Amino acid sequence: MYCVRLLLPLQKEMIMWKLYNSLIPDFIGAIAAAPAMQRLKDVGMHCGCEYTSFPMFTGLDKYSRYKHSVGCALIVWRFTQDKRQTIAALLHDIATPTFAHVVDFLNGDHMKQESTESGTATLIASSPEIMTNLRKWGIALEEVADYHQYPIADNDSPKLSADRLEYTLSNMVNYHIAPMERVKHWFESLNVGKNEEGEDELMFSDLKTAEAFSKAALETSKIYVADEDRFAMQTLAELLKRHIEKGVLAVADLHKTESEVIALLNGNEEAKRDWEQFRALSHIHKGNHPGAKIVRSKKRYINPYVEGMGRMKDLSDTYAQALNLFMADPLDEPLWGEI
Repeated sequence: MYCVRLLLPLQKEMIMWKLYNSLIPDFIGAIAAAPAMQRLKDVGMHCGCEYTSFPMFTGLDKYSRYKHSVGCALIVWRFTQDKRQTIAALLHDIATPTFAHVVDFLNGDHMKQESTESGTATLIASSPEIMTNLRKWGIALEEVADYHQYPIADNDSPKLSADRLEYTLSNMVNYHIAPMERVKHWFESLNVGKNEEGEDELMFSDLKTAEAFSKAALETSKIYVADEDRFAMQTLAELLKRHIEKGVLAVADLHKTESEVIALLNGNEEAKRDWEQFRALSHIHKGNHPGAKIVRSKKRYINPYVEGMGRMKDLSDTYAQALNLFMADPLDEPLWGEI
């Protein structure tokens, strides 16, 4: 049985979802309909950057944690046909707070960006809708509360997993790094095989295709640590911290929707002014300046496996050189923003 009702009101989201799997199984729709999952429709993948006026973020399509989560589940289902692994992938971001990894910056975990992953099992257990379905299907909480146990859903960076693949392909399209036809070709070129450690992994069988994907994926990696991205996330983290300390926000509010948190900020004169200044940021500068800050960040990248051949970095000198250059940047120049 398939869940068509989930698709009808979400035409833009259908584009990527239909690439991953032509139809959405009912069990995905049942879990995705739970209020705890529906909240993710108003938690963005761009980590608050899309609210600024930096040109690189203007005009982006809305890309929510909900869209990403359903996409991950569809990828896992396509390659495994395993309900437990698929549900674990669907639920992996259920505990993501407002503005996502901005809260890692708030927590001082911006180099690892793992602090927002805690609480997944608790949130699943507190959802009667999700737990009712899990019991009906004979699935235990611990089988779906940690997607790290399933290598197709998630594995150690920089290997290729459904999670990394979904946000990479979606951002390739959203940031116009690659057209949909090319993204479709890359996705349809993937299969599951054994990597050098004997573990299941999504991988390519063709070197040329793998190299083209890897180079495009590296362009998305550069966006995640662009000056504008790092500065916006750090600035928003400081804004949230300041207004938590002032009592405008409570820490618990960070697990509401972004619209609700923004409404709380707009309900206070000082916080509203700070929010409007954040939104007006449109230019980034480097160098010493009052208020300039050094903002380092986790570097995300993918080094995919080519079946029977090895990792891309060992197979392509041009990719290895580009990756090494990316990784060598210390991100240590002071940044300051301007309206």
